[in-house]
Amino acid sequence: MDSPILVSIKPWLNFFHPVLMWILLGLSVYAMYLGVQIRRTREADGDTKKELIKGKFNIKHHQIGSVLLALMVLGSIGGMGVTYINNGKLFVGPHLLAGLGMTGMIAISASLTPYMQKGVNWARYSHITLNTIILGLFAWQAVTGVEIVQRIISKM
Repeated sequence: MDSPILVSIKPWLNFFHPVLMWILLGLSVYAMYLGVQIRRTREADGDTKKELIKGKFNIKHHQIGSVLLALMVLGSIGGMGVTYINNGKLFVGPHLLAGLGMTGMIAISASLTPYMQKGVNWARYSHITLNTIILGLFAWQAVTGVEIVQRIISKM
């Protein structure tokens, strides 16, 4: 039997994951912008480079990336947890599988940081490739997630 507290918040749990993921999608676009600025800084010369360095894009990118990693992992676990709490099972389909793949890819991408800090180009290119794939999947996940939320709302 569900506790009174769980019964009162259970319907709202369905919306925590989608809202968090939309926020993370926006943060991901911002992280990509910062990454592009880091690359511009690295390739710039003279006064242009000095001006770009003032933006501290590398620090901001690293901080946003850390937040993205933590919240994506927690959001993935939370989304599966809420689905299980509400339905007694997970729905294995493209949305779940893509989300799990993205969670794995962001962990791998973050693990490349020490190599990138040492200037290892294969790590940089791998990081960029993984994050581009994640961003594409994230956009697709947003669309399929809205469809899932619409189904949930129609059953309320």
